[in-house]
Amino acid sequence: MNINSKLPDVGVTIFSQMTKLSNEHGAINLSQGFPDFDVDTELIELVSKHMISGNNQYAPTQGVWPLLEEIAEKSRQIYNADYNPESEITVTSGATEALFAAITAVVEKDDEVILFEPAYDSYAPAIRLSGGIPVYLKLIFPDYHMDWDEVANAISEKTKLIILNSPHNPTGTLLAAEDISALKEIVSHTNLFIISDEVYEHIIFDDLIHESMLKYPELAERSFVISSFGKTYHCTGWKIGYCLAPEPLSREFQKIHQFLTFSSNTPIQYAFAQFLRYKEVYLNLATFYQKKRDKFLSLINNSRFKALPCKGTYFQMLDYSLISKESDMDFAKRLTVDSKVASIPTSSFYHDGDDHKVLRFCFAKKDETLEKAAKILCEI
Repeated sequence: MNINSKLPDVGVTIFSQMTKLSNEHGAINLSQGFPDFDVDTELIELVSKHMISGNNQYAPTQGVWPLLEEIAEKSRQIYNADYNPESEITVTSGATEALFAAITAVVEKDDEVILFEPAYDSYAPAIRLSGGIPVYLKLIFPDYHMDWDEVANAISEKTKLIILNSPHNPTGTLLAAEDISALKEIVSHTNLFIISDEVYEHIIFDDLIHESMLKYPELAERSFVISSFGKTYHCTGWKIGYCLAPEPLSREFQKIHQFLTFSSNTPIQYAFAQFLRYKEVYLNLATFYQKKRDKFLSLINNSRFKALPCKGTYFQMLDYSLISKESDMDFAKRLTVDSKVASIPTSSFYHDGDDHKVLRFCFAKKDETLEKAAKILCEI
């Protein structure tokens, strides 16, 4: 029997494709966004401790209380944002689940949702599954800035939601203070909701500031702010994220969440609750990854790739137009198969396959991994 597909044009994600190709050809995998170094041993020991002590059954749907309290405290200290852990914070099975739950909670049939390309590939399918209509706006190449006049002109009576991502995957750009001012003006006389994907909130470089929606009450009141422990603590496979939103928004979010995963891994939640108390870990993350970025850029300085500015995340965009006129998909595949370095073609972040001859490389890797990959890239 056949199924009448709800997503007939959607296949396996580019991240899975390129990792599979990398594995098949023994390539250095700088494609999918995960570290190749170990999780902090103390965090692993905390998970083990809570497993051994018996914290192995269902957690409360919203999350375990110690973790909710620690998230609330962290938000107060960093963003001066006051969220009630009893009703305004939800722990999820990864940030992608949180994104799906937030979109599903808000979007109804024929609602329009503004998103900015290049865009993380889960946004549009989730919108479509709720009957919504993605409205694609493009960040302006090559510095990937927003055209706020275009945003204002794109808003219609059907617009329900704007999805933002900063620090931005794949481009490494950030929302700046002037972006926040423009956003405030645009939404001030509307009933628009905001989903703010802030999973790389602690990975920001060159003394720049993360402009979280949490910092601005007039934006926070209409926002679902989503983050990820996997990105912060180098444990993407544990799939634990969270969402902060005002009580009326969180109530609807939790209705969806309870029927997606019901709850998230119990011993890991308790471990994060304790580990969050070590503030220096997440406060020093930017310095850690800036060294990685700078090392990678230094290593490829003599290559024919052109590095685009990276202000945050652990991704570096490289322009290969001086090397080849191939499509980014073809060049990325050839680079993986022939040269043994895997990357992500950035056309996959556009609904229409927009191709600027740019690849995304993940530098969340051991120094020796970056050195091996860079040596190859410099020979191309």
